[in-house]
Amino acid sequence: MAKKNVLIMGAAGRDFHNFNTFFRNNPDCQVKVFTATQIPDIAGRVYPPELAGPDYPRGIPIVPEEDLPRLIQEYDISEVVFSYSDVSHEYVMHRASTVLASGASFTILGPRATMLKSRKPVVAVCAARTGAGKSQTTRRVAAILNERGMRVVIVRHPMPYGNILSQACQRFGSFEDLDEFECTVEEREEFEPHIERGMPVYAGVDYERILRSAEEEADVIIWDGGNNDMPFYWPNLLIVVVDPLRAGHELLYHPGEANVRAAHVVVINKVDTASGRDVERLRESILSVNPHAVIVEAASPIFVDEGGLIRGRQALVIEDGPTLTHGEMSFGAGVIAAKRYGAAGLVDPRPYLAEGLRWVFEKYPQIGTLLPAMGYGTEQLRDLEATINATPCDVVVIATPVDLRRLIKIDRPAVRVRYELQEIGRPTLNEVLQGFPGYTEIKGEDGRRRERGEHWEGRELHFDAGGDIEGDVKVRNETEEPRDRTRQRSVE
Repeated sequence: MAKKNVLIMGAAGRDFHNFNTFFRNNPDCQVKVFTATQIPDIAGRVYPPELAGPDYPRGIPIVPEEDLPRLIQEYDISEVVFSYSDVSHEYVMHRASTVLASGASFTILGPRATMLKSRKPVVAVCAARTGAGKSQTTRRVAAILNERGMRVVIVRHPMPYGNILSQACQRFGSFEDLDEFECTVEEREEFEPHIERGMPVYAGVDYERILRSAEEEADVIIWDGGNNDMPFYWPNLLIVVVDPLRAGHELLYHPGEANVRAAHVVVINKVDTASGRDVERLRESILSVNPHAVIVEAASPIFVDEGGLIRGRQALVIEDGPTLTHGEMSFGAGVIAAKRYGAAGLVDPRPYLAEGLRWVFEKYPQIGTLLPAMGYGTEQLRDLEATINATPCDVVVIATPVDLRRLIKIDRPAVRVRYELQEIGRPTLNEVLQGFPGYTEIKGEDGRRRERGEHWEGRELHFDAGGDIEGDVKVRNETEEPRDRTRQRSVE
């Protein structure tokens, strides 16, 4: 029987993982092409044959998504697999309609088809939207577990924007590693805070290989999600961060809604900057689809180096790039800092943009008078530097997790804004993680007791492995009879 021709729609992340886990050795399918979007300059490459396997001696081409209808006809595609994140449900279905109108089927692969099982406990930190506060939540979880003497290893959602083969499995344990692997600004934003705290970070393309390497040095693995994607590893505990400044988005974006529905713990971040009405609206929305969720409220207070430099001055504010672009936010920690420390005004960088950054503002007009920290490659980093130095401001407010002054030369006085997660009230993440991965308990919003063993107890994981059964895990609470829980298969 002839193989089914497949096209994978992606953005250099989930698409490669879906191929590796479901299609690479699939005798019934032949992936003809990847499409690419969201990230600049990732099309025009080839998924290398060394990673694609023996069925793909020339690798697999990666082309722009704009060519989708033509590609379906050219390659006689039977099935298109949607494989990227942080897009609205409406956006997804418009792509589905394009595919259906071209004669192919439209598919989204689920956790049973793509999640890998670790031999070590996994805490996954994901989000409903980009910019919700996932990174500082991950840092908070890592700090709690590290303070308890656990060897914590971070595995970060993929960002392979360079040489795909050389990025197959990367370990970052020092700042020198970041330089050696020529990491982008986005990568440094996620890796540097963990490295500063002495915790290694893994990332790359082949997440089976990454997992087995991470297991060798970890007591616990933290999956640090990207965008609002689902984890690549089966989580013992799934923590999902939501944003009351975008209340309603938790049920309007893919696959953020799936994360909210599956979560064991939902962190409502930014309760200090959102209205009480929006926080309550968000709480009600979460419980309407996941009534057993444990809800933690939190803020992300800012810390400014030399904040006095801002007062009375015209400020250029640089915010985290993905938060402003596909996260669709119109402000971030930099704007909050500028207002709090008395900036005279915000300087609009748009008249002074280097040519390579103009497309960003054309595609994401809500950015307005802010400057996103775009640095996916050397040229884009040079354009960022040129734009900053051409903008007539008195002070530059850098509100990115990485200190841009280490990467580019800024001619103006600059201050850096940091932000960390701080729980408000109870339960706290410390309480949620108490005894992890042992047998402790916590009450959710519905008053029901949750017990945790090798998997979160009190209800089944929504990410249910179904028929992939290796054996039963028996978890005993001191006051109750044991109950069986299904353990997901180990991929080896």
